[in-house]
Formats: sequence, structure tokens, C-alpha cells
Amino acid sequence: MQTFKNHSRYLPVWHLVILPLIIAALVFSVMNFIHATAEVHMSAAIILVLNVLMLFIWFYSRRFALKAQDRAIRAEESFRYFILTGKPVDRQLRLGQIIALRFASDEEMPALAKKAVAENLSSKAIKMEIKNWREDMHRV
Repeated sequence: MQTFKNHSRYLPVWHLVILPLIIAALVFSVMNFIHATAEVHMSAAIILVLNVLMLFIWFYSRRFALKAQDRAIRAEESFRYFILTGKPVDRQLRLGQIIALRFASDEEMPALAKKAVAENLSSKAIKMEIKNWREDMHRV
């Protein structure tokens, strides 16, 4: 069962294997570039650039997936709010607040959305207010 304490997701291979390997490759490519002789300086520079690119790809591939999911969650939760209340979601709700509200049960979501606007609750505060947690096991 998902709760506030265990809802964050880490992908062990992604966070604990791939990232350290990319960082290690980047460090070694910098060392290789610094100590390269004139004959291999160009290839050392290419290896360095490729390792920097790998780091950017690692970061942005995760970021792009999360952004796409954020948009989908905003649409889903806005529709859910409309179904529950017959009204559009309050425009003062920030994206982070809407994303946090996805964990609230149908019974508590409308009231918690109003409270989030009235008290300018952070996403963490919203999650801590939830009594009946609604799981989201599909987040990347």
C-alpha cells in the first residue's frame, strides 16, 4: 500500500548504477583529455564531449518524462475535480499542488483543493493532510 512515507520512487539501476557510471566516465574522460598527447588530443576531446552529452541525456530524459506525466496528471485531476464538484479546478492551484492532490481520495479531494488554495499549502503539506491515500503506481 502506498503512503506518504513510501510514495517517492527511485529506480535503483537509473539512480544508483547508470548515473555513477556516467559520472565516472566523465571524470576519466576529463583526466584522459588533460593527459592526452598531441596525436590523440582530438579523440580525447570527442570522448569528453560524448560523456558530457551522456550526462545531459541522462538528466533530460528523466525530466522530459516527468514533464509529460505532469501534464497528464494536471488534465486527469482537473477532470476528476470537475466530475466530483461540477466546477472547474481553481486556477489558483499550482501544478505541484494539483500533482499532490492526485493522492487524495475522492471524498477529501475537493475540500483539500480549497484548503490548498486558501492556505497556499505546499505539495508536501497537501500529501501530509491526506487521510485516505489513493495510490499512483504509474509514475515514472
